[in-house]
Amino acid sequence: MRKISALLATVALGTLAATPLAAQTQPSIVTVVKVTGENWFTRMEEGVKAYGDEHSDVTTRQVGPAKADAAQQAAIVQDLVAQGVGAIAIVPMDPSSLEGVLRRAQQRGIKVITHEADNLQNTQVDLEAFDNAAFGAHFNEQLAECMGGEGKWTSFVGSLGSLTHVQWADGGAENAKKHSGMELVSPKNESFNDANRAYELAREILRAHPDIKGFQGGSAIDVIGIGRAVEEAGLSDKICVYGLGLPRDTGPYLESGAVDGIAFWDPKDAGYVMNILAHKVLNGEEITDGMDLGVPGYEKVSVTKGPGDGVIVRGQAWVDVTKENYKDYPF
Repeated sequence: MRKISALLATVALGTLAATPLAAQTQPSIVTVVKVTGENWFTRMEEGVKAYGDEHSDVTTRQVGPAKADAAQQAAIVQDLVAQGVGAIAIVPMDPSSLEGVLRRAQQRGIKVITHEADNLQNTQVDLEAFDNAAFGAHFNEQLAECMGGEGKWTSFVGSLGSLTHVQWADGGAENAKKHSGMELVSPKNESFNDANRAYELAREILRAHPDIKGFQGGSAIDVIGIGRAVEEAGLSDKICVYGLGLPRDTGPYLESGAVDGIAFWDPKDAGYVMNILAHKVLNGEEITDGMDLGVPGYEKVSVTKGPGDGVIVRGQAWVDVTKENYKDYPF
């Protein structure tokens, strides 16, 4: 822990060349999301704004591309580097595609915080809401129980470049090995965070595998498209659907039984915690194993060394939701 704290303190206090931004008394933290307009990231923006409202010594805002596209997201980051913002807190569409531009950001003295990107080297702190392989296995175990431990199932991801989605799909596939009767077909269908595309893909899978019994969603809107396809096919009572989702979006399908359950971490909390971490790095504060960040699910975070010079902060923030309790969550 002492090595990790010292490592982060060195990074935070700035071994990089000073820039005019360093003299500013009110630096800006800009959160960059995968896509603007998706409810997941609209909810995240609430946390970003709340942090700025509560802290007078920093300004916060959120930006993102009009569609889920890694190149468009990278262009936004390049523009922020040119502006010389204080810190960039980013949820990468494709982490590997951002290594170069985030390296340039750090060379300019800009602090870099990431979320859902524990393979990134050019970040000072990566925030994970939980262990991603365990999250995927959790989805799959619920799916297996619903399926009676046998039958065909498939998985969806926002994109093959979306690291956490792939980790959840892989975690699910590994878990399914415990159930000899489960057969994975057409894995990792890419929805590109588009409910209509998820719907069309689900319809294609239903045609190709009319005996399929389970779907595991990846992006926050996959279960919406899958649920719609299952409901239209009149198979709500025969097919099991679990995945990431938001209660308000998924509610109608939970009510109809087309979706059996969802899990999530509150994007508002994640946006807020990313800004906490960015602010700490800007102020040269240490981030230590077991520290309490003051947000539910992040009261005792684990801190480990990342693949580069930064650290990975993991919480315990997932929530399970079914038809019985989704109305308890107003988003």
